[in-house]
Amino acid sequence: MKKIAILGSTGSIGVSTLDVVDKHPEMFQVVALTAGTNLELLKTQIEKFSPVLVSVLTAEHAAQLDRMLSGKKPQIMHGVEGLIAAATAPDATMVVAAIVGAAGLVPTAAAISAGKDVALANKETLVTAGHLIMDLVQEKGVNLYPVDSEHCAVFQSLVGHRKEDVSRLILTASGGPFWSWSSEKVAGATINDALNHPNWSMGKKISIDSATMMNKGLEVIEARWLFDIPVDRIAVHIHPQSIIHSMVEYLDGSVMAQLGMPDMKGPIAYALTYPARIPAGVKPLDLTSLSGLTFHRPDPLRFPALDLAYQAARSGESMPAVMNAANEIAVEAFLSGRIGFAAIPVAIEKTMELHEPHALRTFEEVLEADRFGRRTARKVLKFEE
Repeated sequence: MKKIAILGSTGSIGVSTLDVVDKHPEMFQVVALTAGTNLELLKTQIEKFSPVLVSVLTAEHAAQLDRMLSGKKPQIMHGVEGLIAAATAPDATMVVAAIVGAAGLVPTAAAISAGKDVALANKETLVTAGHLIMDLVQEKGVNLYPVDSEHCAVFQSLVGHRKEDVSRLILTASGGPFWSWSSEKVAGATINDALNHPNWSMGKKISIDSATMMNKGLEVIEARWLFDIPVDRIAVHIHPQSIIHSMVEYLDGSVMAQLGMPDMKGPIAYALTYPARIPAGVKPLDLTSLSGLTFHRPDPLRFPALDLAYQAARSGESMPAVMNAANEIAVEAFLSGRIGFAAIPVAIEKTMELHEPHALRTFEEVLEADRFGRRTARKVLKFEE
């Protein structure tokens, strides 16, 4: 029986994780859940899975959730303290880190420090603090299993092969809703246009990141740390069918790929049970029904955010954390209707230009770089502090 804590249980990854857990009650027990403000869904999850600890965004949300529950209740906490408590729950043997954005860094680091294995769906943790996290993983002797479909595919394509034989990693990208649009048309995209992902059902923030291809840029940086591969040996190919989830090219020209239907329950289940495999409710792939598998190079005019991520990765040090923070502010501004779609990469680039990269030696220094990025992006966008 594997006992798990899920950070971000009401998001798309959290919901899919609980779906996998529900299919195998003999294998998993949920001991802790965290959510933001979706109390109705969290209430349903609590009633179904009976965690001993839950955490929500604020004290007001905690009080409201307490009023919504009846009978035996879990311990209800809130804020960063609650996230850390869930991430370090004594009974938990694995933590699913599925909080969106830089907010996932502190609880994920706490889980690793507490000796928990982590199924990582929060790419910003490695984007902002990759060297610190990987050093901590090694120090504590824990396992870090990638949940992003691309990194899970690379992970599977590396099994049984020597790292020194790897030529490059090839991360595939759906291209989102705009891969075939002109750059002029992309510039005028609406919120609904950007949220209309053709293949994946995801939360709003990651859907916008997919539309700008910043999501793929973040994944490039994440892959650099997960697999200890220089960023210039990590390529991105647009693959609109989302059937090949990523590939590893070896020195002899061989390419290993992982294929499957676009369904996050597959990589989630693999992370939860590695090296075993279990039925996860993913529809089998029927290759005979496919009309073709195609690949394209990303167009930098349509997707400037991808190049910005590569620039941040090459700069290193504090720049990825600042870039990520600026992206979060810009995406939030777009989703609230305060800026247009084309303004997202512009705000990120201007924020990066105003930052002088410096070494990050502690998680507090990472958080300060994140705060700088947010402050600067707001100034660039002329928002009031």
